[in-house]
Amino acid sequence: MASIEDEDDEVEASRAPLMEHLEELRGRLIWALAAVAVGFAVCFVFAEWIYNVLLVPFEEAASRVREGDLELQLIFTAPLEFFFVKLKLALFGAIALAFPVLAYQVWAFVRPGLYKNERLAFAPFLVASPVLFAAGMAFVYYVILPFVMGFALGQEQTGGEGPQIQLLTRVSEYLNLVTTLALAFGISFQLPVLLSLLGKAGLVTSVQLVKFWKFALVGIAAFAAFVTPPDPISQIFLAAAMFGLYALSILAVRLVEPKGEGEEETS
Repeated sequence: MASIEDEDDEVEASRAPLMEHLEELRGRLIWALAAVAVGFAVCFVFAEWIYNVLLVPFEEAASRVREGDLELQLIFTAPLEFFFVKLKLALFGAIALAFPVLAYQVWAFVRPGLYKNERLAFAPFLVASPVLFAAGMAFVYYVILPFVMGFALGQEQTGGEGPQIQLLTRVSEYLNLVTTLALAFGISFQLPVLLSLLGKAGLVTSVQLVKFWKFALVGIAAFAAFVTPPDPISQIFLAAAMFGLYALSILAVRLVEPKGEGEEETS
């Protein structure tokens, strides 16, 4: 009884008038925008270098498929196309660099409204979320892009007596492909975090996740078809990765769900 009263006193002490909340929100937004602005400036200075790093999977696929006969070339068809590509790349990189600051500002804003045990419960998820997002982007860089670009280059017709058909990719189209896949996989890799939070709150159980795996498979396939570029390769890869994460989420939910819920549903 005393512990409940202590928790109520803790929340009461953390309450503030509306204007104080708005002033704090303004301060948090200023810090977040400042972090994005600094990241944007840094990434724009190194935009060409970053773009060349993103081209490495494409170059490796070209050297593997073309066997050194044709060097890789990208084009831009509008005078300012590559400049706007660098702006977009700088913004994408700025958000990635500033993500720890953004996450902290969100956490610092909602933290006073949580009980102490709730803060401790959410801490592992705050760490796991950026790690899984980075894992999703790394999966795109090292697995998806080499495979997709290798498949695309395999459609070229460069030998024999027939007409020469060669892939000439625009710089903007390649960046759109990279950013789309990176965001799709980075967000999709948050599935264990999302389901674990729902399990921690008692909204879902591991037994329910096992029972409805067929519906989850259909939903994952629809999500993969919606968020990825219109090619079956990336859709299959994303759907397979998400279903594996769904299976991992079942184990994670079993670990964090309130004790006895899974057993009660099973009985």
